[in-house]
Amino acid sequence: MGVLFSPPFSNTYQMTHHTSDASGQEFLVFTLGAEEYGLDILKVQEIRGYEKVTHIANAPAYIKGVIDLRGVIVPIVDMRLRLNLGRADYNQQTVVIILNLGERVVGMVVDSVSDVLALGPDQISPAPKFGGAMTAEYLTGLGTVDGRMLILVDIETLMAGDESIQAAVA
Repeated sequence: MGVLFSPPFSNTYQMTHHTSDASGQEFLVFTLGAEEYGLDILKVQEIRGYEKVTHIANAPAYIKGVIDLRGVIVPIVDMRLRLNLGRADYNQQTVVIILNLGERVVGMVVDSVSDVLALGPDQISPAPKFGGAMTAEYLTGLGTVDGRMLILVDIETLMAGDESIQAAVA
């Protein structure tokens, strides 16, 4: 019931998808600073340790560069910088989540990945209305499980709304 991976993420871990209960949805849980976020597990292709990237001239600071992933050029986005959460030092826990967003493959750098959680409809609240980099249009809601609160991100909308990310591979 979920995605199989084994921390620590020293190299690459392919994601193996299993079907979920029709009444719930599974989320990959990742951290940025002190906050936990969740994204639809079906968007995740694999999880990799952070590796050196090829930098792109004149790209925004949050686009770290690109990598060649088995012949596919993948832009790498630092989510802390993308969401104006400040810079973080990369360490052993830092990972890149490779996303498959239909026609595009994008990598996102996060502080760490912790687990996969299945949330039922009764565990997901609507997204609050507030401003800033993480506006309600990028959220699917707030998830709660065992006293934990997760910010559920609509990663496809967040990545699609940024022309710089699309231009990095053009």
